[in-house]
Amino acid sequence: MQPARNILARCVNIHKSFFFTGISEREIHVLKGVDLEIYEGDIVGIVGASGAGKSTLLHILGGLDRPTEGKVFWNRDDISRLDDVSLARLRNAQVGFIFQFHHLLPEFTALENVALAAMIGGVGKKEAERKAFDALTRVGLSDRLYHMPSELSGGEQQRVAVARALLNSPKLVLADEPTGNLDSANAQQIQELVLDLNKNTGQTFVVVTHNEALASRFHRTYRMADGVLQPG
Repeated sequence: MQPARNILARCVNIHKSFFFTGISEREIHVLKGVDLEIYEGDIVGIVGASGAGKSTLLHILGGLDRPTEGKVFWNRDDISRLDDVSLARLRNAQVGFIFQFHHLLPEFTALENVALAAMIGGVGKKEAERKAFDALTRVGLSDRLYHMPSELSGGEQQRVAVARALLNSPKLVLADEPTGNLDSANAQQIQELVLDLNKNTGQTFVVVTHNEALASRFHRTYRMADGVLQPG
């Protein structure tokens, strides 16, 4: 009998609307009653057409945005009850983000780019660099620590972004089209890295992707269409 797994994050009846004013007011209802459970050690894919609401859901799940209606739980905590400062503190401690564009600072080395994320959170420089070294080693970049972003390939730059997301040992990593800006060879490397991290460390991932072949390798896949999430 399989042991019960802990629910790490849960979305309950999530709605999200955006309101626009101008010549005429209009409302765009992006998410329409989304329910989703993420278990510890999961790797979950969300696929669907552009504009279907995938990234909006990811931002709400990660506490970057708030739903118009519904609740988001991390463990048993309803994060919708938190003020912005408390939410940011919890988010920085428990969630890592990987985006389509790596957003590395061009004037800093790979090590410095990753260490900065810890230093912003109040960690001293020496400890931040130690943590950055460990994170970069985990993604296979121990020999590229002191290279500038311009000296790294696209895949290596995205590996630095993955290391940055892993820096604080987050319970959950949210990846929004992490291979969308890469050529096929570099995209394949990042895909294998994510899968290996999940398999070997138990890191929990939720990945928004257009890559159906990649999503088919995940534990579970959902499809977003017209603001509704369905097993996919």
